[in-house]
Amino acid sequence: MDSHHYALQDMAGQLVAAGRGLYARGWVPATSGNFSARLDDGRIAITVSGRHKGELDDEDIMLIDADGDALDTSKRPSAETLLHVRLYRRFPDVAAVLHTHSVNDTLISRSGRDRLVLDDYELLKAFRGVDTHEARITVPIFANDQDMARLADRVDTYIDAQPDLHAYLIAGHGLYTWGTSLEEALRHLEALEFLFECEMRMQGR
Repeated sequence: MDSHHYALQDMAGQLVAAGRGLYARGWVPATSGNFSARLDDGRIAITVSGRHKGELDDEDIMLIDADGDALDTSKRPSAETLLHVRLYRRFPDVAAVLHTHSVNDTLISRSGRDRLVLDDYELLKAFRGVDTHEARITVPIFANDQDMARLADRVDTYIDAQPDLHAYLIAGHGLYTWGTSLEEALRHLEALEFLFECEMRMQGR
């Protein structure tokens, strides 16, 4: 095996483990969600379309190139691959992207607002670059769209104006977050799920 294959095998195992853990917490029910990670050579490992994230194995992780094109034509990547690719293109230091569908993600995304502002929480320090509770993180909420190119363009337009972004929500759909490693992306996800739960309880939902 060459070094790239070892890199893929290692990352596939990590994504499989992440899927089991996130499913156990109720954050990727049924076949929802998708995960990806950028390898050292620029290729991207991503979950195959339609797979149950709590039952993944290494064969359910495939490779795509930086444009989102499948490098294994016997498999089909997530339908939302373009959203992952755009984030990697936008943020050169991002190494992993996670998309989940928890109850709180879904409910809070249907609030009718176009953004969720999180401030004065100690747990905001879970995000890279934040070292005080006296911080504010904005999570934009985009209307759902089955046209991934159009949705990706809307996200890009937002980031053009607000580049300091850690996550976004798609209304009635779920959450996207990312990090400079899979571990950081998972930390961001766990922090966001906790903060969303706090917001939902304060709203009496």
